Amino acid sequence: MFTYARLSLIGLTSFACLFAAHQLRAQDYASLPDEPGHALVAAASKDEGLPDDAWLMQKPPVDTTTGVPQREATWRSLPRDFLHDQKDLWTFPIKVAKGHHLLPTAIVVGGTVGLIYADPHVMPYFRNHQKNWDDVNDVFDPMITTGEVIALPAGLMAAGYIRHDDREVNTALLATEAYGDSVVINLAMKAVTRRERPADVPPNGNFEDTFFNGGKSPLKGSSFPSGHATAVWSVATVVAERYRHRGKPWIPVLSYTLATAISCSRITESAHFPSDVWLGAALGYTIAKYQTLRPR
Repeated sequence: MFTYARLSLIGLTSFACLFAAHQLRAQDYASLPDEPGHALVAAASKDEGLPDDAWLMQKPPVDTTTGVPQREATWRSLPRDFLHDQKDLWTFPIKVAKGHHLLPTAIVVGGTVGLIYADPHVMPYFRNHQKNWDDVNDVFDPMITTGEVIALPAGLMAAGYIRHDDREVNTALLATEAYGDSVVINLAMKAVTRRERPADVPPNGNFEDTFFNGGKSPLKGSSFPSGHATAVWSVATVVAERYRHRGKPWIPVLSYTLATAISCSRITESAHFPSDVWLGAALGYTIAKYQTLRPR
């Protein structure tokens, strides 16, 4: 177990170093201004004595590579942006009640309901064959996967500061914002549902009566939805979307592959039901893409 854990950590550290090195060598993209409007407004702000983040009050900057509006973030704007996101997220049910976003909501809710029905029939298989997944699960230990989620934006931020690339720093900040946006919703749902984890169900026990039966705090035991799935999909989505169509197709592929592997490992470890993972991944992806990254 410890051998696999060490190998995973070594591999993760190597990826972060390689990623930073690759970014340092990417002079072709570094020479292209990503946000010319941002630079002009920032310069004007200094001349006129305006705050450094005055550009946030302007029109959303346009990515010169993709030609579409994009969101940017600064350390100063992060608290305000987070509160803005939370307001939109907690009032989302009102928008649905008024007929907005019905199709994506129906897909997420319908998939969750269907998997909740299937959970009691699926989990006995994973429990009975859990030893078959021991080697894989050792690599995706909860502490290791948490480190992997943190390492991705941390590597971006380090590379951004080293090469003075505001866009990479902004991407790391947006990933942090997306994680914060989604984890608050995740913890609130855990506190309400208090679902028992599959691993806590006694041998030959009933997997059906798991909701409102956890008896634990959302930070320590509540199963629904998966916190790991929510976290990794929120971070992976920001990184993937920010580097889509920018000459680095391996970044979205690696991001979503990592998110999928970590999410599935929560089921094979009997830490979560499939419905927990589905809803957690859906929350992370949709909140990051349609709230955190939405141009303001």
